Amino acid sequence: MSLKPKCTATAIGSLPHTTAEDAVKVILASIPEAPIWPQLPKFPGFSMNEQMEIQYSEGMPDVVIDREKERMFINTSDETFAGISTFMEKIAMDDVDAFAITPEFSKGFYAMESALKTGGENRPFVKVQTTGPISFGLTIVDENKRAIYYNDIYKDAVVKGLAMKCRWQIRRYKGFADNVICFIDEPILSAFGSSTYVSVSRDDVVATLNEVIEAVHAEGGIAGIHCCGNTEWSILIDAGVDIVNFDAFDFGDTVALYPEAMKRHLEAGKFLAWGVVPTSAEKIADQTVESLIAKFDAGVDNLAKATGLDRQMIIDQAFITPSCGTGSLPIPVAEKVFNLLGQTSKALKER
Repeated sequence: MSLKPKCTATAIGSLPHTTAEDAVKVILASIPEAPIWPQLPKFPGFSMNEQMEIQYSEGMPDVVIDREKERMFINTSDETFAGISTFMEKIAMDDVDAFAITPEFSKGFYAMESALKTGGENRPFVKVQTTGPISFGLTIVDENKRAIYYNDIYKDAVVKGLAMKCRWQIRRYKGFADNVICFIDEPILSAFGSSTYVSVSRDDVVATLNEVIEAVHAEGGIAGIHCCGNTEWSILIDAGVDIVNFDAFDFGDTVALYPEAMKRHLEAGKFLAWGVVPTSAEKIADQTVESLIAKFDAGVDNLAKATGLDRQMIIDQAFITPSCGTGSLPIPVAEKVFNLLGQTSKALKER
């Protein structure tokens, strides 16, 4: 890739605002060069629909949303596989619109789309996002409370359904920017290799992620993967991702533990998204633009030393983000995160 974001700021999906319009204003004011559509888990009356997996469940086969118990599961008990058959027909027909995210499941998607249309400005980047297939598959269970990841038929449906979600989003937003970024959010990868997921193989994770990444590429998008904890970062690179997004505040040194993979990734013209702005109320309270730049510089220096890459090359191929979403924070704290994010990106660009 020949793109050089040079510390352009973008963000992870969630914000704590209770109106989509307020969230959109914060985003456009702070990260105008690479805005995101906001996921709103505290939106009154729709908070359940805005949750991480439920928001992307439309079009998936045999989904049951139990609003009384506030949970979602996939009912795999129908031995006729009618739901799967209908789903696969839509996949075979390449019916991308069948996997739309409707306004009932995302107020933020449509509010940002409206704002971008009204603004009429073509931006360098715009970012969309989906829950990743590993996190979705290991979090959502069947009627017997077994993770759907371990059911080969329904796991395949989850992967293909999420890939379609990515494609649909890119098609809707590609007219607003030179480049559409699609993040695949995989928080559960921070537990990869633990005893809890000992049966999840590295090769399967790579292949599963690659299927969604290739769907993003098929629509001309830039594929990113976000993991807010530590993980085996080379997995993401081996899966073919364009942007590795990591918590650079608490885990900034961890990417340097994979020097060969990181060198290969960056020499291919791909990117790192440094989540240098913390998203806990305690940690953000004492931060300034200067302290965040110092944190970023330390991470860049460490990676340059480990890989032998030119420091400026790493900076040129960097995005700046928060370490995670801000949906669980109080609104003033979330807005401080976005304000510092925008200011830090601006200061780094000017430097």
